[in-house]
Amino acid sequence: MGRPTLAWKLYVACFYLFLFAPLAVVAAFAFNDAPFPAPPWRGFTLDWFAGAHGVLRDGALLASAAASLKVAVPVAVLAAALGTVNAFLLERHDFPGKALLANAMLWPLVIPGVVLGISILAFASRAANGLEDVAGIELDALRPGLPLVVLGQLSFILSIATLVVSARLRRFDPALEEAARDLGAGRLRVFRMVLLPHLRPAMAGAGLIAFLMSFENFNTTYMLVGSEAPLPVHMYGRMREGATPAVNAVSLLLMLATGAIAVLATAVRRPPD
Repeated sequence: MGRPTLAWKLYVACFYLFLFAPLAVVAAFAFNDAPFPAPPWRGFTLDWFAGAHGVLRDGALLASAAASLKVAVPVAVLAAALGTVNAFLLERHDFPGKALLANAMLWPLVIPGVVLGISILAFASRAANGLEDVAGIELDALRPGLPLVVLGQLSFILSIATLVVSARLRRFDPALEEAARDLGAGRLRVFRMVLLPHLRPAMAGAGLIAFLMSFENFNTTYMLVGSEAPLPVHMYGRMREGATPAVNAVSLLLMLATGAIAVLATAVRRPPD
């Protein structure tokens, strides 16, 4: 290939400007010494991070961040574990309807998050009411709240985790398993000593991706949330009521944390030399 043309360079520059300019503005005004998260610039300050009205002293914001962690960590662990099971099912076994099942796994990814959230809420509420009426069992996990948020987010994030692990498993040479069995290793030992080291980067990457998708999810979460609002839902409520630059400060911290986790996910998924 020849050298990039001027038009190509301008296109790339405009693309990244369009992508990052809004984020740069939000980051800059997190340090603005003004009561509103918008121009004009009135001086530099760190009060929106550690001041009296800053993020680190805002109990409601910290509580919402903790609620997001209560959702994101279980989603990440479950997505990595179940995604690995799904990957083995789809890559190592043949059964009737396999192609249909593989395609159906992708449907939640193309369904709007609001529609998915409403559908899960309606199904879970009817299931909870049915259990209570028939068996007298009150299952709080099917009522609006963080457990239902975990189940709702897992319904589509699990598909991404499955694809990540499946791609890694597809590149594994089955001859290595056969060689291990010929040497006397059982199935469990083959998995632990041969397969798991190969899949561990993909599993870790799938978990980190699931964590990021869960932490930032709004549409599905908004439909399923109860009294504990995760951070995106809480920030949405703040914006409707009239936000301060503390929201910009939270956004900047989230950008930095997300970038760090994304770099980590890329690093752990990189195949060894």
